[in-house]
Amino acid sequence: MLRINDAISIEDWELTEQFVRSSGPGGQNVNKVSTAVELRFEAARSPNLPEPVKNRLRRIAGRRWTKEGALIVQVEDTRSQARNREIARERLRELILKALEKPKRRIATKPTYGSKQRRLKAKKERGEVKAMRGKVDPD
Repeated sequence: MLRINDAISIEDWELTEQFVRSSGPGGQNVNKVSTAVELRFEAARSPNLPEPVKNRLRRIAGRRWTKEGALIVQVEDTRSQARNREIARERLRELILKALEKPKRRIATKPTYGSKQRRLKAKKERGEVKAMRGKVDPD
């Protein structure tokens, strides 16, 4: 079981771990040992996450979210399978914590009278500068 906070914890049946070979440098170890971990979390079917959190998680996850509604976290940072497993679980936890934060609603504001006046004055000055450009009559 993975504890996210006091209210939310993820059951073991919702998580699937698959170990694959890492890419990149690492000598003969890369060819022999499956150290990279692929953690799959069935987020869409999770009874522990509220619907708004699932929607925010889908937006945060981006291409890590599958069509079936699963979130896939891949880690191949270290040469240790156990350490990669810990990192994957921690990253999943951080993603869910990020999705738990409700975004602040933006309050629309109007420009002040003074800012409008300054903007119009600057536009007028710029227009005058541009109006002075042009061909000069040799008369």
